[in-house]
Amino acid sequence: MLLAAPPATLSRLHPPTLWTLPEAVTRNVQRARAATDARIMAVVKADGYGLGAVTVARAALAAGATWLGITAVAEAVPLRRAGFDVPILSWLNPAGIDAALAVEQGVDVAVGSVEELRQLVADAPAGAGVRVHLHLDTGMARGGCPLDDWSALLDEARAARGRVEVVGVMGHLPRADEADPAVNAPAVLRLRHGRDAVLRAGFGPVLVHLAATSGALTDPATHADLVRVGAGLVGIDPSLTTALTGAARFTAPVVHSALVPAGTAVGYGGAHVADRATHLAVVGVGYADGIPRELARGAGVAIDGVRHPLVGRVSMDQVVVDTGAAAVPRGAVATVFGPEGGAVPSVQDWAGWAGTIPHTILTGIGSRVERGIA
Repeated sequence: MLLAAPPATLSRLHPPTLWTLPEAVTRNVQRARAATDARIMAVVKADGYGLGAVTVARAALAAGATWLGITAVAEAVPLRRAGFDVPILSWLNPAGIDAALAVEQGVDVAVGSVEELRQLVADAPAGAGVRVHLHLDTGMARGGCPLDDWSALLDEARAARGRVEVVGVMGHLPRADEADPAVNAPAVLRLRHGRDAVLRAGFGPVLVHLAATSGALTDPATHADLVRVGAGLVGIDPSLTTALTGAARFTAPVVHSALVPAGTAVGYGGAHVADRATHLAVVGVGYADGIPRELARGAGVAIDGVRHPLVGRVSMDQVVVDTGAAAVPRGAVATVFGPEGGAVPSVQDWAGWAGTIPHTILTGIGSRVERGIA
């Protein structure tokens, strides 16, 4: 829903808002489709990277994605309620796998150990097979079945036929962000060996998938049957090789402004002291809303087409910007980040200022920030 500006007669200001830009998601899926012949899974974990799983999924599917990816079976419920009948895969499953809900919602699940498979079989509803993607550790050592245990996992899966149905084989690329096919080759080879063992064990056909956004954009050898595009949906290319479109805009109000003399200390600890008479504008977002507290010099926001630097420390609820000779009125709207370029910082700019990655900036926007669709 597009939020409307409050009536001028009310004292309420434009609320801090994270806007989702569905057209950008559509363009990003189109770019991914141009880079691969494989099917595309739109990964909408973490509530669509903070932009709304249903909204992001709808735009991605409209652009040609044919699968959805999540990290807990329960995340499928709002997607199914929204009317999406495409295949959905849940992997990672930090709270374990709700086998009954997976069957009820028609969700495939990934299994990466003998122990996990045994628990799934024990929990599976009688008379209903759970669709399983066997997850091989292809070099991450962060989940997935070690290659030495793969045959034992296949034995367990054979014994569980009827309670589970093996429909996929998956892995993950540990170094795809380097955009160098040579560093992906060991994972590709390992997954092929794993797939071949699955087929020899009598399972098949199976859907094979390995690449996430970086692999999908840079290395066709990793594409297999399906690529999992998550960060790329919202305009983040970890490989830094492809121009994607930012799918978020974060705006917030100026809640106070003042002209201060030279020598004025700003914020906690007086970490910044004005070196001249200047105008200061207080923007109503802080670290409780996802503004990183530790920022490098140069961080800023855009107001009326001009970028103004942050000064002083980031507070829980506010930041202060130096607007120089410009007197910015209370109620003006600051753009914290967005895809416009020019004076408007990007999510990547904020990641650079904070010494992190854009994923953490986008998914870290706090719950009291309102959400809208632009």
